[in-house]
Amino acid sequence: MIDHAHDLASVRDATDRLLTAAAKLDNASVAEPSRLPGWTRGHVLAHLARNADALVNVLGGRPMYASGEARDAEIERDAKRSLEAQLTDLRESAARFQAAGTVPADWSRMVELRNGVTDSASRVPFRRWVEVELHHVDLGIGYELEDLPEEFTYREIDFLAERFAGHASVPSTALVTESGRVWTSGDGFGTGNWTTGGGAAGTPLVVRGRPADLLGWLAGRRDGSALTVHGGTLPSLAPL
Repeated sequence: MIDHAHDLASVRDATDRLLTAAAKLDNASVAEPSRLPGWTRGHVLAHLARNADALVNVLGGRPMYASGEARDAEIERDAKRSLEAQLTDLRESAARFQAAGTVPADWSRMVELRNGVTDSASRVPFRRWVEVELHHVDLGIGYELEDLPEEFTYREIDFLAERFAGHASVPSTALVTESGRVWTSGDGFGTGNWTTGGGAAGTPLVVRGRPADLLGWLAGRRDGSALTVHGGTLPSLAPL
């Protein structure tokens, strides 16, 4: 069962970590490229602030964004601001999200996000947690996938493995950590021996590695070169 109150607290803690780290930047470094193609660090910070407000809209039963074009325009508008303005906006928008999360509500209800995607309201705090943690990494300021909380890493692998389940472009795949934890994903799970990979028809691809590297590949943050692959070639995943 998803504990939205626990996840709201985790979002708050992750936001505090990000604000503390970003406060060590200066105006020049905010304007430098992030790890996301075409985005500066200012774009990442602006996106995080606007995403918080967008999820407030979702929890309030309103459209997440007025339109895709409006979303992009707001990020471009806000990306060039000073560090002080970025931090103030991120702090205040995060507070609005936390406040929206304390309003008594039916957390089992379905809500609509972007592009017609629907989900349980109870998972919205986790979705915000994903935004904060992964974009903290995207800033390229010393916070890496290895620094993510273990609970978050495992839950996000689970979330992304589910996301790619049933995709025709992704073969049946077993994701295996060094400790032996397993997730399955892809276009139907095969019946072969996933512990070794390869062999009989229908045997799934087996991808082994550290949790951070598995997450990095699934989330489009790493190319998968650190992973060990048996039974085929590591597929290219659709961007998030």
